[in-house]
Amino acid sequence: MTRTLPRTAAVRGNVRIVRENFSGTVVASLRTFGRAAGIARESVGGTFGDIARGQFQWKEAILQAWRLVTVTAIPAILMAIPFGVIVSVQVGNLIHTLGADSLLGATGGLGVIKQGAPLATGFLLGGAGAAALAADLGARTIREEIDALNTMGISPIHRLVIPRMVAMLVVAPLLNVLIIFVGVLAGYVVAIGGQNVTPGSYWATFGSFTTTADVWISLLEAVIFGFIVVIIACQRGLEAKGGPRGVADAVNAAVVLSVVSIVVVNLIATQITAMFLPTRLA
Repeated sequence: MTRTLPRTAAVRGNVRIVRENFSGTVVASLRTFGRAAGIARESVGGTFGDIARGQFQWKEAILQAWRLVTVTAIPAILMAIPFGVIVSVQVGNLIHTLGADSLLGATGGLGVIKQGAPLATGFLLGGAGAAALAADLGARTIREEIDALNTMGISPIHRLVIPRMVAMLVVAPLLNVLIIFVGVLAGYVVAIGGQNVTPGSYWATFGSFTTTADVWISLLEAVIFGFIVVIIACQRGLEAKGGPRGVADAVNAAVVLSVVSIVVVNLIATQITAMFLPTRLA
């Protein structure tokens, strides 16, 4: 009996510690989400206000857009080529078994436009883009440049976050279009050269099943992913602390959170699209 009581007390103590840690993690996560939502709300509202007052940082936005292009354009091409090839080969084998080789253009094109391009865009922006933004803002935070801006009465959101958000929203759809073009072209080359599909049937089925609504939805998803990435990366960068180690932690957190958020949002967007805009003939 004397042994059972201490053991029971120890177990209860461990359970209490686990509950406290779990509740603390949940509360901290909700607070982090709330701060991110606050940054998003202030950034969206501040963009229109800055443009109306003529205070928008156009030079900074163009510089950040070019920086995002330089770190994502070539990886986008390198990612789109194997993706288009894989979709064409895997789907082509199945379609060939069913004896419907002429439908390869439709299936390959829809796969790239509806899923491949938005996800590839989101992952590239969430990887290279988020790392670049979080590292830049994290270094500024560690060097106390953010504190200096606040001391001078300059909002870091208006001076740093809004130009980066606009740059991301411009680059994301352009990157999506690039991936669609390269992915569809790679699938076309494989279908014509390796699977004996005639060019006419490929483009005919592609045009019959792929609608402009599919392209617009793909671009909208890319914009949403870009917005999520830029808000997460900017928040992580502005909240970096602890020297160079803190900057590295901010970059890692920005990349991981961006990728996870993109996967969750893509799942929701896919379900909504399938419900309200099912695939049909153009």
